[in-house]
Amino acid sequence: MAASLRSIASIVCDEAWTCLTIPESRIPNPESRLLNKSDFHFDLPPEMIAQRPLAERSASRLLVVNAAARRFEDHRFTDLATLLRPGDLLVFNDTRVLPARLFGHKESGGAVEILIERVTGTHEARAQLGVSKKPKAGARIVLHDGTEVSVLGRDGEFFLLRFETTEPLEKLLLRVGRMPLPPYIDRAADAADDERYQTVYARESGAVAAPTAGLHFDETLLRALRERGVEFGYVTLHVGAGTFQPVRAERLEDHTMHREWLNVGAELVEKVRHARSREGRVIAVGTTVVRALESASRAGELEPFVGETQIFIFPGYRITSIDALITNFHLPESTLLMLVSAFVGRELILDAYRHAVEQRYRFFSYGDAMLILPPGRD
Repeated sequence: MAASLRSIASIVCDEAWTCLTIPESRIPNPESRLLNKSDFHFDLPPEMIAQRPLAERSASRLLVVNAAARRFEDHRFTDLATLLRPGDLLVFNDTRVLPARLFGHKESGGAVEILIERVTGTHEARAQLGVSKKPKAGARIVLHDGTEVSVLGRDGEFFLLRFETTEPLEKLLLRVGRMPLPPYIDRAADAADDERYQTVYARESGAVAAPTAGLHFDETLLRALRERGVEFGYVTLHVGAGTFQPVRAERLEDHTMHREWLNVGAELVEKVRHARSREGRVIAVGTTVVRALESASRAGELEPFVGETQIFIFPGYRITSIDALITNFHLPESTLLMLVSAFVGRELILDAYRHAVEQRYRFFSYGDAMLILPPGRD
């Protein structure tokens, strides 16, 4: 059983697909009670799922979770400029979302929806297909603009595709692709989403889902934080479509996590060390930043890292790379909710979610946010 838990919670793969392990002091205690998916369930009225962003990014609400006092405080997101201290370091994920949703039809005429999971070459990608009957290798799809797409084969639940055009795939996506809104937003993406489903600091193209905790920041708030003396640092983690895949196994130890590419650079590592030397807090903006920093802390200390991670963080795992977390509200029974629960405890987080429901916070990607302060680090 111990080996099973380690394989799920601690696997990290570098750019050569060499798998390494996180130190045992930071993975779940195999003798602790095994957690089930159902332990992370909560009831959410459907009308509380935000379908559109607010008119202004920073107009969102902010629930502050003070873990030491087990206290919840209701704020506006703009209050962040007073809640943080000079010398604190905010770490952002600067990935940029590709317009990764494409529409077309099979040669037989059936409609096809393509959701790119990852661009793997100049003209190739791994993708999910929305289609009545799954195509076999050798089948062709014709996009609405006439571009032909060849199905090369399967990679688990994903399809391997080649786009038969001289135009680089990323340019094709910018020309005909649509923004890949999450499945719980029950409307088609429109022109406004092209801007609002990106962070204002996005620069490294490659994600197919937004690092949504960053959607609350606008230039005015960023300027106020700089004037406060808060420092900024950046990692890149290209969020994949797998982030929306449900946990199908009831026992967490049976769940296989999806892979995501990340880059934690030497500049960010130095900023973290500098902040800690001045007793500043390292504050992750989003769960993707936590995944990146924990994956780059393979020897127990943050180091530069470029490669892939399959890390699965759930209660029992000890998060050491950050001192506070800004995050949106996540889906019931999701790996993101499990990660947040690992930071300050499942019971406290579920209590916070119940408070958020009672106070009518807006949930998920276009919803409101939380600032989580663990004991001893607030």
